[in-house]
Amino acid sequence: MSGITALFWDVGGVILTNGWDRDSREAAAAKFGLDPLELEDRHELAFPAFEVGRAALNQYLDRTVFYQQRPFSKQDFVDFMYAQSRELPESRAVVDRVARTGRYLVAALNNEGAELNAYRIEKFNLRRTIELFFSSCYVGSRKPNAPIYEMALRVTQRNPAECIFVDDREANLECPRELGMNTIHFQNAAQLEADLRKMGVEIGAATAAK
Repeated sequence: MSGITALFWDVGGVILTNGWDRDSREAAAAKFGLDPLELEDRHELAFPAFEVGRAALNQYLDRTVFYQQRPFSKQDFVDFMYAQSRELPESRAVVDRVARTGRYLVAALNNEGAELNAYRIEKFNLRRTIELFFSSCYVGSRKPNAPIYEMALRVTQRNPAECIFVDDREANLECPRELGMNTIHFQNAAQLEADLRKMGVEIGAATAAK
């Protein structure tokens, strides 16, 4: 395959760990003495608005945790949320190597609430690799729905056949395939690099980690 000009990347589960997934919420419930089922129920109701930028983190927390008095502060809880994020160094290195070739537009296409997204971009210096961020909190739509993918294509003025989208969730790949984008179901860094090479993507030489 040739003619690839743009690569769109999920962040959580590919470049970094997920920002605020079920495992993180279960850990938070254990640490702060919360009812995990109640937290999950409230999360399911409040999270969609947070993830598409219609509710701030403070509002999300008011609905899920601080609807009653707690023996810990909101900042304590936020700090715990942020501390769940980790870099996935092997796959991050593959993204860096692709970006260093200078041959492709490298963009994020991810679901994330605004405050958590901003923290992760800054903490892990995602701007060193990623030029554009099509994040659900900015776009107002989230995967797996079509508008977020369609906006990425319109803004970048790319033909879908020129693009590759990488995500660790198969359900998030269905819509971009229907739009004509090439897709990679991420499993690990070695598989990612192999699949990119099969699609004709140039990958720069490995260098010492930054």
